Amino acid sequence: MKHFITILVAVCLLSCGASKTVRESKKVIKGNWVLTSVNSSAIGDLRITLLNDATKDCFENSSWQFIPNNNTGLYTLSGTNCDMQDRYFVFTIDEVDETTGLYDFLLKPTNEKGKSETNVGFRMKLTSLTDTSMQWQQTVSLDGKPIQINMNFTKI
Repeated sequence: MKHFITILVAVCLLSCGASKTVRESKKVIKGNWVLTSVNSSAIGDLRITLLNDATKDCFENSSWQFIPNNNTGLYTLSGTNCDMQDRYFVFTIDEVDETTGLYDFLLKPTNEKGKSETNVGFRMKLTSLTDTSMQWQQTVSLDGKPIQINMNFTKI
């Protein structure tokens, strides 16, 4: 009976951990990235504000750092007329469908100490992740119709 309980506890603890696919994704995402481009499925040139922070012009060529052992990171905007102060965040990668390789990616802005002032996060799809590139996709509404915003990263 004692062995049965020990095995049951061990199985429960192992089943609560992240999947192998998510663990591997965190290894790949670790490090420094550049957000090289932001584009949308909408026709025309839209003034897109990302993460309730700044326009896409400030996000393009911004620097990002991901620290997966504590699910934190920071980014610094780029461009003229952009506030280049470091922005901190926490993130999680949740597996959606292991066969397609698509994940939910949740990013929540915080202060330097990891505390969120608004408790607002942004859920995106992690649609592509390789050793050198990554793409996030977010669906937003424009005039009541969904559009896709793609954020393309390159690892440095």
